[in-house]
Amino acid sequence: MAGTSEGRFSRRTGWKLTPNRLTEALLEVRAAGREVLDLTVSNPTRAGIQYDADSILKSLADPAALDYDPQPKGLRCAREAVAEYYSCGADTPVREVDPESLVLTTSTSEGYSYIFRLLANPGDEVLVPKPSYPLFDFLAGLQDVKLQPYPLIYDHGWQIDLHALERAINKRTRAVIVVHPNNPTGSYVTDAERSALNTFCREHRLALMVDEVFLDYAHDGIPRSTFADNQDALTFTLSGLSKIAGLPQMKLGWIAVSGPEKEVSAAMQRLEVIADTYLSLNAPVQLAAATLLEQRKNIQPQLTHRVHANLAELDRQLSQQQVCARLAIEGGWYAVLRVPATQSDEDLAVAIVRDAWVLVHPGHFYDFPTDGFLVLSLITQPQEFCEGVRRVLKFLGS
Repeated sequence: MAGTSEGRFSRRTGWKLTPNRLTEALLEVRAAGREVLDLTVSNPTRAGIQYDADSILKSLADPAALDYDPQPKGLRCAREAVAEYYSCGADTPVREVDPESLVLTTSTSEGYSYIFRLLANPGDEVLVPKPSYPLFDFLAGLQDVKLQPYPLIYDHGWQIDLHALERAINKRTRAVIVVHPNNPTGSYVTDAERSALNTFCREHRLALMVDEVFLDYAHDGIPRSTFADNQDALTFTLSGLSKIAGLPQMKLGWIAVSGPEKEVSAAMQRLEVIADTYLSLNAPVQLAAATLLEQRKNIQPQLTHRVHANLAELDRQLSQQQVCARLAIEGGWYAVLRVPATQSDEDLAVAIVRDAWVLVHPGHFYDFPTDGFLVLSLITQPQEFCEGVRRVLKFLGS
């Protein structure tokens, strides 16, 4: 008798594996021969950005890659390159970052997994901002960690609801995740919020997990401070090549550990064992780390110019209508539109795909608390972005 897969696999993998309605609508429209303009582009390598191919490819051909030198925290030369990014090469200078306080990973996703394993037992909780990046649910679920949301509130800009943060804590809370700047709201943590977060974490013996992948993309050009040198609470700062240098395929991320010396020492000892268990990072990318990080000086200006140009075009088109508006944004690659909440965001996004042939993300993908929000990528190629926005606004106006 044929069996079923029910019960064969862990509960943590019990996801709904069928395509969602937006994906189904996109496939239907494309199957009908329609070209859909994609305003959700997140892959810089397919956004018309010009890379220094010779330097990048040459950096991966180091003969030293033929030697296997397993270093749990990552090769010293690669960690020194990351430390250089923070202390000298970064646009946001900090006090010296010790390469010994860095753990290299294949991605920030892997970094999150390491930290969840370090801090939480099954069923423990981590506080996470809402709205924010939807991948957190999967990362936490795979590590048997529960997420407890705390809201970001909007009033002429985004702020952390510190009172709600206090209410969200319980005896199983182990850490607070902060995204700096947040994805997709584009809001940075203010100095006052940073001080409050440090006090909160000290009082409740919590760790601070700070995702800074978009740190360098401040829209006003003013560098924001990193948490990589935060000394007031045990802090794990995550970043990587994916956004910093526009090289997601190179799979190099890191965790910078800072805070009280004794806590940092204890955390690093345990993180080293976790990393040693997997040894997932490959030698060619580590040996190329300095060159790949240097690529940011070519890539970031292009992406920043693209973001500014698309944002200006979005504002130009928004100024010619009164149906929807853009929320304030400080950094990152995304814009949030407030639209009439006449139907669910998912229904609206599906209708836009089917009738306007444009793909946008509904706000509920990012856990916006109510309907009435759409999220657009600002690194889409300009001609496609301009036409896509025109279609979306025409659809909303009708």
